[in-house]
Amino acid sequence: MGANREHDVLNDNGAVIRKAIEWQGAPMALATVISTWGSAPRPRGSHMLVHQDGRLEGSISGGCVETDVLQRAAEVIAGRPAHMHRYGVADGDAWEVGLPCGGEIAVLVQPISETGFPPHLFDLVSKANEAGRAVTLSTDLATGQTREGEAEGAFLNRYDPPRRLLIVGAVQIAQSLVPLAQAIGVTPIVIDPRGRFLTAERFPNAELDDRWPDEAIAAHHPGESTAVVTLSHDIKIDDPALIAALNAPTGYIAALGSRRSHAARLDRLTAEGFDADALARIDGPAGLDIGAIGPAEIALSITAGMIAGFNAGK
Repeated sequence: MGANREHDVLNDNGAVIRKAIEWQGAPMALATVISTWGSAPRPRGSHMLVHQDGRLEGSISGGCVETDVLQRAAEVIAGRPAHMHRYGVADGDAWEVGLPCGGEIAVLVQPISETGFPPHLFDLVSKANEAGRAVTLSTDLATGQTREGEAEGAFLNRYDPPRRLLIVGAVQIAQSLVPLAQAIGVTPIVIDPRGRFLTAERFPNAELDDRWPDEAIAAHHPGESTAVVTLSHDIKIDDPALIAALNAPTGYIAALGSRRSHAARLDRLTAEGFDADALARIDGPAGLDIGAIGPAEIALSITAGMIAGFNAGK
């Protein structure tokens, strides 16, 4: 149950943080899912930001209780202290102010102020995430005050950098992998020093990087929220990329190829000084075994393997 977890690793509060920075200086309130039970529509740590003029960003229930939370946010902006409220299936009003899906959530509503959620924390989280670092904030539920770092007995919320996928090899599978990653909120970056493969025409909606993979990957500072997948089938391109990924705290590493080619790859990387524990970080052959046939299905299996790898660390 969500209420028993120390903190959830969330990656979808980025829009709220950006909007809070944009609206900085205006009276605002922040609603946060503090705990969940059963079939809750949004995970704990999810935010909804409310501006004094009624504008909002984010969601804490997917629409079930937002109307009531908006009223509570207006009260907080007007001077009411931070407070928490529980929502669930209630007789008579489950469809008005409740969760007809059968779950239950507790929501904290705070002012954006030094007595609630200090506005400078949005800048702190944004800058840390841009540098590839996670930030944990602590909230004292008795006072409704949020501070940087972990505090005993407080509600902890961790803000990870946005998920990224560094795709090495601008091949046909990569063309299917890019939109799949974008559809699940992962930012794809296609890396390939071969100019005739790496073109805007082939990858119209992705960031392109024509540096050699080891240089490119090091420059992107891969961390726990970054995946590196090698697809080129060229050891001069793939191996340096894998070495760079293994030398960083990369969240998910995968390499395309048959079991035989992967065994040969592991031998080469062993000769480069990597031990068995390091090599076990590589998902090879890449992706979940779903019997994939063709570039699109292989891309789907890689996407599934990446999500499994990311979520294994929660």
